[in-house]
Amino acid sequence: MKYTGNVIKYGDNVDTDVIIPARYLNTSDHAELASHCMEDIDKSFVNRVKQGDIMVAGENFGCGSSREHAPIAIKASGISLVIAGSFARIFYRNAINIGLAIVECPAAAKEISEGDKVEADLDNGIIRDLTTGREYKTAPFPEFVQKIIENGGLMQSIVNGVI
Repeated sequence: MKYTGNVIKYGDNVDTDVIIPARYLNTSDHAELASHCMEDIDKSFVNRVKQGDIMVAGENFGCGSSREHAPIAIKASGISLVIAGSFARIFYRNAINIGLAIVECPAAAKEISEGDKVEADLDNGIIRDLTTGREYKTAPFPEFVQKIIENGGLMQSIVNGVI
């Protein structure tokens, strides 16, 4: 699994209520959720995010409630991959379940800057900042996680008989 995109960057402790504010939890429409993604901390996000962009964040990304709406909003906004120093465990699982690629890499999260172009080869656990030339190592995705993400999430993988 390879991803290439421009970076949109956030700091530590970005919680699910910041990713998608609770006032929008009455909808399950992915496009509607995407239109409000990150609006409480970054009003420009929805206007500048492009399909395939990569979100980079600090520690404890996705902390807060266990809502699936948060990774859905990120994925539906066009973000193809989230790299963070660490993730809240429930967010991590929810992201994989809906088919959003996420990877922990503390060094990359600290050193990659807003606007950098990044390439990630998650089969081999390599993240390259194409802007600076720096390379970071991370754990490759296990094959079963790759299959879940490639199939658009856990439910779709079950329906397709992949797992």
